[in-house]
Amino acid sequence: MSQININEPRWDQNTYWGRAKHFFTTTNPLNLLCSNKDLEQSKEIVSKVRQGVKVDLSENEIWRAKHIYDSAFHPDTGEKMILIGRMSAQVPMNMTITGCMLAFYKTTPQVVFWQWINQSFNAVVNYTNRSGDSPIPLKQLGTSYVLATSGALVTALGLNSLVKSAPPLIGRFVPFCAVAAANCVNIPMMRLKELQEGIPVVDKNGNKVGNSKTAAKWAITQVVFSRIGMAMPGMLIPPVIMNNLERKGILKKYPWINAPLQVGLCGLFLVFATPLCCALFPQQSSISIDALEPEIRELVSKAKSSEKVLYYNKGL
Repeated sequence: MSQININEPRWDQNTYWGRAKHFFTTTNPLNLLCSNKDLEQSKEIVSKVRQGVKVDLSENEIWRAKHIYDSAFHPDTGEKMILIGRMSAQVPMNMTITGCMLAFYKTTPQVVFWQWINQSFNAVVNYTNRSGDSPIPLKQLGTSYVLATSGALVTALGLNSLVKSAPPLIGRFVPFCAVAAANCVNIPMMRLKELQEGIPVVDKNGNKVGNSKTAAKWAITQVVFSRIGMAMPGMLIPPVIMNNLERKGILKKYPWINAPLQVGLCGLFLVFATPLCCALFPQQSSISIDALEPEIRELVSKAKSSEKVLYYNKGL
């Protein structure tokens, strides 16, 4: 068996569908069903392949082990991640929380409880997937959690009071507005250090040129856009469906289907929206040198480089 490079994604990350295939495997909820024995076996296979040890497995079997390993172990530290913080838990966890936010949105206690649950889950995900090289301080995690929760609650409760006299369908869109507002607060706060100090920008050969705050702004904007995009189908289409069911009297006749149906609808959309929106922008995004800070342009000029663009890791 010839050795393969498992340190890079299996599919071409310069194409949208290559990125989509990568994220479909990364976010596959079926990986949550892997036993501890399966996880340890996959870790052992990945370790051997990285060390150059030949293993008696097909290429597909090696990649399968790599995808299982990536779904459960931290990429920097190699530690097994908290179950609900893994990428493979995103769909089942988000479909449950989002479905309940859409089902229970009318009263203040319901709004407070489910927005708090959502932001608590986001905090767990952020902590679980923190960088091993430069971990996010607990104080920053706490500040981000408090601000995101506050932002979501202010948005949800404020809009709820404004749409009381509006058509019922408008009220059903309030949870989405709250989630979008929270993302606009939470992600920049979690990556505040990047905004203050910049992120590495490299040339096409991977050589670091410097740190750029401009690139950091673009990276965070792309991630915010992707996160809001993930939420859109599951939070904008089910309200229309549920509103029609309510108008036809079906929800009144079968009130017990409200939450389960919305959870199921959210799950259906999130299975596709999560990987497809993660793939919107390349992990290694490019930026024109002319758009960067003067000091970065000066470094490129001094190196007498013919580069027109530099690259940066946008994060997730």
